[in-house]
Amino acid sequence: MTTTRFAPSPTGYIHVGNLRTALMNYMIARKAGGTFILRIDDTDPERSKEAYVDALKADLEWLGLHWDRVERQSERLDRYHDAADQLRANGRFYEAFETPTELDLKRKKQLNMGKPPVYDRAALELSEAEKDALRAERGTGVWRFKLDQQRIEWADGILGDISIDAASVSDPVLIRQDGQVLYTIASVVDDVEMGVTDVVRGSDHVTNTATQIQIIEALGGKAPRFAHHSLLTGPQGEALSKRLGTLALRDLREQGVEPMALLSLMARLGSSDPIELRTDMAALIEGFDISRFGSAPTKFDVADLFPLTGRYLQSQPLEAVADRIAAIGVPGDTADAFWTVMRDNIETLKDLDAWWALCRDGAEPVIEDEDREFVTEAMAMLPEAPFGADTWSTWTGAVKEASGRKGRGLFMPLRKALTGQAHGPDMAALMPLLQVVKAR
Repeated sequence: MTTTRFAPSPTGYIHVGNLRTALMNYMIARKAGGTFILRIDDTDPERSKEAYVDALKADLEWLGLHWDRVERQSERLDRYHDAADQLRANGRFYEAFETPTELDLKRKKQLNMGKPPVYDRAALELSEAEKDALRAERGTGVWRFKLDQQRIEWADGILGDISIDAASVSDPVLIRQDGQVLYTIASVVDDVEMGVTDVVRGSDHVTNTATQIQIIEALGGKAPRFAHHSLLTGPQGEALSKRLGTLALRDLREQGVEPMALLSLMARLGSSDPIELRTDMAALIEGFDISRFGSAPTKFDVADLFPLTGRYLQSQPLEAVADRIAAIGVPGDTADAFWTVMRDNIETLKDLDAWWALCRDGAEPVIEDEDREFVTEAMAMLPEAPFGADTWSTWTGAVKEASGRKGRGLFMPLRKALTGQAHGPDMAALMPLLQVVKAR
């Protein structure tokens, strides 16, 4: 059975970069009729917050990315320590005692000599007496996994065939000096024991994947299928990491972005398939193919979400937005007409607030100096509210006959006088909704 996982660390709010990973793993599982696991990577007790766990669940539920089960790494620490013991027994785990300063000096020396800054495995040469002395002086060391220094190869679902020389990679630290289990070993143990078959994540994990494949094999497991998607950039190709604070899913939701607009964009962004609005998850899943994604950095522009949101809302019946319309005070007998008129003139539901305020309270008229006399005479000809479906055509016809104006010179000054705007809904449809007209 196909099993995938989304494994966020609850150290902040999830953003569009996280969503890309979550969505790809979700669609792979659902397309195959498999299992999608939400795995909370909370082994760091200082940075992990329960509020972030609650927030990320709320974000996923808002998007409709429903998980089959939740796993928490903080509840599985004994499994990681058992795996560490197995690696020690197999001679693949060793304790190292260098300080950060010493490691930095080693890296600088290697770079100055034109060599890759790879850990030199000096700890493997220590005698037991030397280790005891270092423990007495510095405390417990870190624990590193001893890589087999050979090529690590796999067929990546996006990047194609990958081959990394393990000799060019430092033996990874899997347990810190304070005893905290790090992501690399925890993730490996979970993937093996949870039967994860497919892992999609960012291309910044490629080297990490290479080391994890060796750890998986050292523990007697079978490596899942890996695919590494490109990283997102800003619209000009700039690093997105500096802007992610403004691209949290909770912030996009607050701005009025609709879930299917966001999912429609993220499900195809960076692939050879066109970005097309879909109104349900099944359609997105049906057309998803991980092999159609490319390796080049992928530009993301939050501004693209708002036209998609507008188009999604245009497709929605009154029933889908009735509560929102009622909440801003639109009477029930007016709701259908209001939504019919306004849905083609909004990008988010938040825009309805201003349109209802216009209908309810009237707008401050915008009148150009050269149109002032014309507008004054035209407004004197406007019948009293309530207005009907024919009010606009009947009124503008009479004004045209009286003034001789026609076309834009006739209609635009009257629109701006009634609505304070140069653009908006068809005036014939809007007039019956106007309860107050200020330009009298």
